[in-house]
Amino acid sequence: MRTDWKSARVGVLMGGLSSEREVSLESGAGVLAALRERGYHAVGIDWQEGTSLPGELEEHDIDVVWNALHGTFGEDGAVQGLLECMRLPYTGSGILASALAMDKVASKSIFEANRVPTPRWRVVPPDATPDSLDDFGLPLVIKPALEGSSVGVSIVRDRGEIAAALELARAHRGPTLVEAFIAGAEICFGVLADEVIGSIEIRPAAAFYDYDAKYRRDDTEYIVPAPLDPDVLARAEEAALAAHRALGCSGYSRVDLRVSGAGAPFLLEVNTLPGMTSHSLIPKIAAHRGISYAELCERILSLAHL
Repeated sequence: MRTDWKSARVGVLMGGLSSEREVSLESGAGVLAALRERGYHAVGIDWQEGTSLPGELEEHDIDVVWNALHGTFGEDGAVQGLLECMRLPYTGSGILASALAMDKVASKSIFEANRVPTPRWRVVPPDATPDSLDDFGLPLVIKPALEGSSVGVSIVRDRGEIAAALELARAHRGPTLVEAFIAGAEICFGVLADEVIGSIEIRPAAAFYDYDAKYRRDDTEYIVPAPLDPDVLARAEEAALAAHRALGCSGYSRVDLRVSGAGAPFLLEVNTLPGMTSHSLIPKIAAHRGISYAELCERILSLAHL
């Protein structure tokens, strides 16, 4: 696959139809500016309701797509399938890995099959009552299976909060999951070209690292690299790369874990199209490695594939 796209028309695909549209627009604007800074002929493509994405790509005569979409249709294999049908190379993981990573039921099953540690979990049936979760200790996590950016996620610390948390999760796409809450550090790893490039610990000022903490607040503390004991960090890094590979991811990803007080890593999820905003984690991790934002965008582009 071609790796030098300097003479190509690069379509930076952003916006999209998911609940993460606002974040995607910010990611896409950053990527677009960075690629132009590096001398690429880059065109921004804002996919909106009512527009034909194939038509937009053909109208702009796009040769390769830098996919800055997030969430449904952009991160779940749908757009990847469309681009493959159009024979357009694109950044990020392929169809299957994208679909598996977006679906928390599928990804957790694969983690378990590959002995990648993940918190205890199960699917909550649509008619389940709060009493059905009595076997899970508090706190616990309730989340929708097919959303990203912590959309619809609740950390429940009192059993009286379970009903509202279930209602919130069920308002979003896919099955609802309950998961054991792992007390400890929230750690993310950046993977680029099948190599872990660094780690970051997140310390939100809010109750947890929710949508607002990720994209709107300025009081979240980020520590790069994650200040863990070297042996603990090595185990967490090994688990992160194992998860990336178990799902068949390619190009780049961000892997989210919690590390318990005893130093045990627990995989939460793999993000195949992580944010590229001013608050995002992959650029922070790359910067500590000496990789500028613009260089990171260029390196991701060089990994575009069919």
